[in-house]
Amino acid sequence: MTLDSFNTSERVRVAYAGSLVNLIENKLAPDFEKATGYKYQGKAAGSTILANAIRDKIIQPDVFISASTRAYERLEGIANGNEVKWSLVFASTSMVIGYSAVSQFIDRFNAAVAGTVPWYQVLQQPGVRLGRTDPTLDPKGVYAILVMQLASLYYNQSDIKQTILGLDTNQTQIFPEADLVAYLKDGNLDAGFFYLNEVLDVDLPYISLPAEINLGNPSQKDFYQQAYYQDTQGQTIAGEPILYSLTIPTKVENYAGAVEFVKYLLGSNGRKLLLEDGLSMIPLQVDGDLSAVPEELSNFLKI
Repeated sequence: MTLDSFNTSERVRVAYAGSLVNLIENKLAPDFEKATGYKYQGKAAGSTILANAIRDKIIQPDVFISASTRAYERLEGIANGNEVKWSLVFASTSMVIGYSAVSQFIDRFNAAVAGTVPWYQVLQQPGVRLGRTDPTLDPKGVYAILVMQLASLYYNQSDIKQTILGLDTNQTQIFPEADLVAYLKDGNLDAGFFYLNEVLDVDLPYISLPAEINLGNPSQKDFYQQAYYQDTQGQTIAGEPILYSLTIPTKVENYAGAVEFVKYLLGSNGRKLLLEDGLSMIPLQVDGDLSAVPEELSNFLKI
């Protein structure tokens, strides 16, 4: 997937994780414009895609919102142009199995929701068409793999991941993030891996997963770390809670607008919209260089 550059510097340009499209485009951004008078321009994609595009000078956002704190590693340090010096974790979510309301397996999915049949047995049925995102482009694709590894451990059945996913790069299951919901809605897929806030946002039926599996409970961090994914560079990524975070890159054209957007997102109106969208608010946490965080955000961080 490729990204075009932003077409104007007159707006607050926000690059953000594709799982937040409806929240940001239809709720938060319009409210932000009305409340502040700033104009907004957004660009959604997998967090890894966006980080690569920032590093490669394809896009230059004023704010970057990621569904993985690891995305910033591609932008930190002299070797990466010091594009990012800090990030702020502000919310969490969990993984769920979304399914199609017009699937031929609808009764089995509903039974899994009711707890009368194990959810993984439904996904193991011949003919179930399962969708997930590319782990090389989107953190959610990595999380799907980690979830299935954790399921194998949790249920003490070593073949769960293999029988449901096959290879990590099984191309029959990998689709662009922007298309997955539509494919389930129209019945071209039976089920897929999603964040909880995504399925709530589009009223998609879903199966909740145990806290030991869903990557949504920080208290289960030690259990999550038993699962791992090795990326194309040979780096091993261990399981961890899913956290949304943001930053203002070091080189932006609309610094004042960037600060105002972050302040609005973290303020009472923004937090209300995040909660309504199914995200869990967590204590704010700064990663990286605390001294590089804009002074205008000190009221949120008590620094």
